[in-house]
Amino acid sequence: MKQLRQDYRGGAPEVVEAPAPRALPGRILVATRASLISSGTERQILELAQATLAGKAAARPDLVRQVVRTARREGLRRTAEKVRAKLDDPAAPGYSLAGEVLEIGRGVAGLAVGDRVACAGAGFASHAEINAVPRNLCARIPKGVSDTEASFATVGAIALQGVRRAAPALGERVAVSGLGLLGLLTVQLLKANGCQVLGYDPDPARAALARELGAEHAVSADLEGAAAAFTGGAGADAVIVTAATRSSAPVNAAAAISRLGGRVVLVGLTGMEIDRDLFYRRELDLRLALSTGPGRHDPDYEIAGRDYPLPHVRWTGQRNMEAFLDLVASGRLTPAPLVSHRFAIANAAQAYHLLGGGGPHLAILLDYPAPPRAAPARHLSLSRTATDTRPGVGFIGFGSYARGTLLPALRAASGTTLTAVVTSRGLSARSAADSAGFARAATEPGAVLEDPGTQAVVIATRHDSHAGYAAAALRAGKHVFCEKPLALDREGLDAVRAAAAEAPGLLTVGFNRRFAPLMGEMKAALAGMAGPLQILYRVNAGPLPPESWIHGTEGGGRLLGECCHFLDAMAHLAGAPAVSVQAVAASGAGDVVSALLRFADGSTGALVYAPMGDPALPKEQVEVFAAGRALRLEDFTRLEIAACGRRKVLRRKQDKGQRALMAAFVAAIREGGAPPIPEPEIFAATEASLALEQAVRTGRAVPLQRQDGT
Repeated sequence: MKQLRQDYRGGAPEVVEAPAPRALPGRILVATRASLISSGTERQILELAQATLAGKAAARPDLVRQVVRTARREGLRRTAEKVRAKLDDPAAPGYSLAGEVLEIGRGVAGLAVGDRVACAGAGFASHAEINAVPRNLCARIPKGVSDTEASFATVGAIALQGVRRAAPALGERVAVSGLGLLGLLTVQLLKANGCQVLGYDPDPARAALARELGAEHAVSADLEGAAAAFTGGAGADAVIVTAATRSSAPVNAAAAISRLGGRVVLVGLTGMEIDRDLFYRRELDLRLALSTGPGRHDPDYEIAGRDYPLPHVRWTGQRNMEAFLDLVASGRLTPAPLVSHRFAIANAAQAYHLLGGGGPHLAILLDYPAPPRAAPARHLSLSRTATDTRPGVGFIGFGSYARGTLLPALRAASGTTLTAVVTSRGLSARSAADSAGFARAATEPGAVLEDPGTQAVVIATRHDSHAGYAAAALRAGKHVFCEKPLALDREGLDAVRAAAAEAPGLLTVGFNRRFAPLMGEMKAALAGMAGPLQILYRVNAGPLPPESWIHGTEGGGRLLGECCHFLDAMAHLAGAPAVSVQAVAASGAGDVVSALLRFADGSTGALVYAPMGDPALPKEQVEVFAAGRALRLEDFTRLEIAACGRRKVLRRKQDKGQRALMAAFVAAIREGGAPPIPEPEIFAATEASLALEQAVRTGRAVPLQRQDGT
């Protein structure tokens, strides 16, 4: 299929061939018929992509600070690799389209194959021939509404939410500042609501179009004078700002033309350095509109498909889309006159030339061929199939960690060739193949699991799929490198254990801490020590946004997703598996945990997992006490060993062992050696993480079964 791609390294947008996505649970597969280019949002993405590195840094100072912190910990080379990996992940422009349902994912109700739908959502409703869209981001298109009109549904819902936030009453005088797509749709919505409308835009042609669409008055100069005449000197009851500019002039101009006690609603992307005196003296109500409406930016609503109950939240994003389409069907809204240009998807780059300053424009539409009759192609060969005797490695999942850490580690190990990369989105698979040199891009795991040229599989998907993919790859006769965690529940762990017992392939999990050089020095310093160890592992994990996928079913929570690292590292230092786990969590915070472990050799371990801290303090600190020795490892950059009244300090750039682990994995598959981590230790660490999560839930100590069955 064809899809538009925007390179963040500064290149112009281009149309590429990409494998079609799958209809995952909760999503529908849509063949696009028309998609709308949003001038404001997509122009900003284009400008950011084409800016210099300095320009990108000026636009995102928060990311610059994050890069600086990473460079201090990990060094310039590894930080540069991560930055390059981020820049190699292109954008998929587009967020408003109309199309036809091709397939229905599990759990989707209310739609059928062949239905016409309008779709919303950046990263979902992209400029592509086929898109996989969550159910709550789709609205059925009523009869009589064309694909052209329906492609405005997302932008129309944004305009409608702005009008709802203004709460206009019948007969009120309302001003609209900025007469682009949003503004002109807002003018029509206000007229449908029984308001008298004043429009303003510096472009006289847009002001004239606003008058044609029903505005009583529209001007391109002297807004204050026009507003005074329009309202008889009283001021506007409400002003809706739909301008797209970094300047704060529109919001302050809105205040200047408002009546005492009026409402100012910001819908467009404008500056917000407000003139306090203007707002204070008129006691104005400043409101912001949440894009398409309630549910926007909520992954439970948008991704998981949990709708808000209508009696409590009347107008969600989806219901705003439906209301907009109904208004179009009734003839009270006419978005078609806003279309200034149309291009076929194959010529989308020309549309973006126009968007970047190639001439005046308003709504730009992309048109698509008729939906395919055959099943969409989900494998794409890139003709990199030269004979190679090195072991072939394929990736299932290729997010930022795979791109920025696992792939560089695999390349550093050398001795392999890249066969296929599988992701849920076709564009990310194609872009990963282009940037990394995979022979094939795909959206179906079979491209890796069923490929005879792929000897090893790297699994780097979201956590809930790790166990299933690992078991399937082992049963397919592949060697497996699974990024942690191996499993989120007992059933998944048992499935992997059974597959590993029957399959010849090696199983490795990304428990890299034990391969860190300074962790190796710590282990060596403890060699031959008599008696048990006392281990304290403190993790200053830092907060995650509440909407992060780690907190949901895909991630399984931070205890299962991350603490397995630290449990494995403590077992490695003790040289024995955990036999019991008990833990307490802070009140109201299930991932703020203090845990106590007992190991089979009598050693004890205390894990303090603290997501409430500040990143200025090092993330990880390990202290070990044993037989007259004390050791302290700080963030894998400094190791202090105290013995016989003397101290020895070792320092190095941060190295958490990812490259050493991958090198050991590659050596094992090439030379037929033992796995880097013995399977019993992999399963023991996973058992311990499941026990930790259970101990937090129940408040009771959880015993663990040892490998000998006792």
